[in-house]
Amino acid sequence: MKFAFPRVYPILDSSFIPTAGRANFLRQLGASLSDAGVALLEYRNKTGLVSEILADAAILRASMPCEKTKLILDDRADLVERAGFDGVHVDAGDLTPAQSRNLVGPDRIVGTFGGSDALVPGALEAPVDYLAIGPVFETRTKQTHKKPIGIEGVRRLREQAGPDVILSAAAGITLASAGAVLDAGASMVAVAEAIFRTPDPAAEFTRWVKHLC
Repeated sequence: MKFAFPRVYPILDSSFIPTAGRANFLRQLGASLSDAGVALLEYRNKTGLVSEILADAAILRASMPCEKTKLILDDRADLVERAGFDGVHVDAGDLTPAQSRNLVGPDRIVGTFGGSDALVPGALEAPVDYLAIGPVFETRTKQTHKKPIGIEGVRRLREQAGPDVILSAAAGITLASAGAVLDAGASMVAVAEAIFRTPDPAAEFTRWVKHLC
């Protein structure tokens, strides 16, 4: 699909969402992120019931118009259509990229894990729009047993992928390190805690964008 992937890819983990006032929090957050110009946002909920995922998704979709923001659902390709989202990110243990593509169709975004020390065999032939790479640094947000690859790992994976593949570098990236990660070959940096654990995520996102432009 033709989509200009942004340099900053916020990931909203469900652990960042308070239980009390959940709907109002999401409504205000979505509107502020949309106003800040977020073009791509992933919503990740590893433990919630389908009812919670769809309820959260409905609020985000209503507060973040599709003409301004592409919304990506983590794992659940089977819920993308019901959520009104624009794509899915799948990892090992989820549906395969091919199965996910069949479910969401040719016009939605599909992303998957592309590699750590080296590209996953067959990753470049998978029917996806971007490959996530990492962990770049240590992270507390997502459970992983893989060792951090660092800046050199990003550079190595870019060399393996070639110049045209969209690579989304993830894990432990801060504002101080993001520029080096992009310079090493990442197309965009996926950021969770560094944005959503701040008092004003929309303002923090804007700060990242200005810093990296």
